[in-house]
Amino acid sequence: MKLLVVEDERIIAHAIKEGLEQDGYAVDVAYDGVEGYDTASADEYDVIISDVMMPEMNGYDMVAKLRADGNKTPVLMLTAKGQDRDVIKGLDTGADDYLAKPFAFGVLSARVRALLRRPQQSSGELLQYADISMDPAKKMVTRAGRNVQLSAKEYAILEYFLRNPDRILSKNNILTHVWDFDSDVLPNNVESFIKLLRNKIDRPFGQPLIQTVRGFGYKLSENGQ
Repeated sequence: MKLLVVEDERIIAHAIKEGLEQDGYAVDVAYDGVEGYDTASADEYDVIISDVMMPEMNGYDMVAKLRADGNKTPVLMLTAKGQDRDVIKGLDTGADDYLAKPFAFGVLSARVRALLRRPQQSSGELLQYADISMDPAKKMVTRAGRNVQLSAKEYAILEYFLRNPDRILSKNNILTHVWDFDSDVLPNNVESFIKLLRNKIDRPFGQPLIQTVRGFGYKLSENGQ
């Protein structure tokens, strides 16, 4: 999953980025509201984490402008303000959740997971497809009841598939959702990671679920092409 952090205090921004990357997310950072708006408009993110008080454009205005453009990416707002009217204003401008500073990183991480769960049709935290089950909170994957050990990138790719079942995902889709903007990775390198993932999640179980759609990309499907 790919996240965008919009925060003008660089120490805080880098600390959040580092923590989220340790959780297995790809993370881009913008340092003011204008840069945040431009970055969020130019790429596709799964969650935006934004400060409120920033130069150039504040978080309220940035989110309102994104919503006016039709951007529906879930937004978690961070601010030193904790008064009810500030929470109300943030939610009314289009934010999905609100977290007052200072906060424990574990709480922020849990809020991100909650926002990522919202589009899912299944209840609870588990992501499931066929006999694959993923617990994002515990970073655990099983197939047919057997634990599957994945690297961070393999896990991130599988999570992207599980959040988009039966949907064709191009190499570029996978690249932009699993690696951050500064990563030196090319679309063709995605093939290598898909092969590694298949070796762990498909081949030991006899039924391939990660399908190649020639000329288009890949999809998680029980029905082949």
